[in-house]
Amino acid sequence: MKGRSLPRRGLPAAGAALTALVSLAGLTGLAGCSSADASEDRPRLKVTGAFMPQPVGDMASGFLTVTNSGGAPDRLTSVTSDVADDVTIHETVDRRMRQVASFDVPADGELRLERGGSHLMFMGLKKSPKVGGQVSVELRFEKTGPIEVDLPVKEPTYHPTRH
Repeated sequence: MKGRSLPRRGLPAAGAALTALVSLAGLTGLAGCSSADASEDRPRLKVTGAFMPQPVGDMASGFLTVTNSGGAPDRLTSVTSDVADDVTIHETVDRRMRQVASFDVPADGELRLERGGSHLMFMGLKKSPKVGGQVSVELRFEKTGPIEVDLPVKEPTYHPTRH
């Protein structure tokens, strides 16, 4: 076997195939980089700190924070839940509450729905959520798909900054 060489036919075709494979891998790598860059130009939403104080009547409020780590803004446009006939979004300005059509979720920022400020409003409760239970909601956004969140039901006086 020593001193023998392999025939050369087929090597040019194999070399061409290898070159094409390397080129294709290089293009795929570039495409991966460009789509990673494009992902920075979209919203990336995460919901934290969600809760609902136990309601004392046929209405309830809900609070949470939506953090956007992406490079593009989004907008919370609606909320649904099977616990209420109607779930709306409200802002509070000068201690006055009013319904709004949507809330902005800024790029690299957050939307805070908290006591004394903007919040979810559940009207026409079908059942009265109790402490220790959970209320499921679906948050709908302008750009991002819906996000389902469970709001733990807390005592009526619960305030997260005091715990």
